[in-house]
Amino acid sequence: MPIETLDERDMAANPQPPEKMMFQLNLRRRGISDQAVLRAMEEVPREIFVNAGDRANAYRDSALGIACGQTISQPFVVAYMTEQLQLARDHRVLEIGTGSGYQAAILSRLCKHVLTIERYRTLADRARERLEKLGYHNIEVLFGDGFNVPAGGGDFDRIIVTAAMEQIPDNLLQRLEVGGILIAPVGPHQGTQTLVRVVRRETGFERKELVEVRFVPALPGVAREL
Repeated sequence: MPIETLDERDMAANPQPPEKMMFQLNLRRRGISDQAVLRAMEEVPREIFVNAGDRANAYRDSALGIACGQTISQPFVVAYMTEQLQLARDHRVLEIGTGSGYQAAILSRLCKHVLTIERYRTLADRARERLEKLGYHNIEVLFGDGFNVPAGGGDFDRIIVTAAMEQIPDNLLQRLEVGGILIAPVGPHQGTQTLVRVVRRETGFERKELVEVRFVPALPGVAREL
């Protein structure tokens, strides 16, 4: 009779689909090392945030289409942007571009509160319902204009933009607390953008370019339809 190792017993007791095991392995291979981020990526059920027809592909490292012509970013990009934010449990985070709600769900596992803004009412409503059903109660989903964040929301420890901006608006930078970090894809709407990390210091803003990415455009105002 073969001897079962402890790891084998654990795997038998807590089986994971092969695609989810590869999902975690791929994140580590590509350089994601923050254990809290990896844990959040494992805990949040990505298959809930994709279209029903795409659930078999939910854990592949690729972007997938969602309603209103938008996308859910590939897992590596979600993990990488989250890791670059260097989140702490007491942080308040602003997200521009709710989409499916997946990025907000990941953030919510790592910080105190997430305010996420979506210009498509359909996406905002679906994300809010999805997140409430999952019990992620520290997320507020707002239907509105991400280029005009309500002043009543105060300032934020971290800001993440999940759609391509041709440039980062100054009024968004001003919503960062001193010591705060903003991550955004910056560049032309058609083509490749550069993921930019901005840190607010007492003396001004420090900007660093990270990696090339491709996101759908960030547009001002709210969508007239959908």
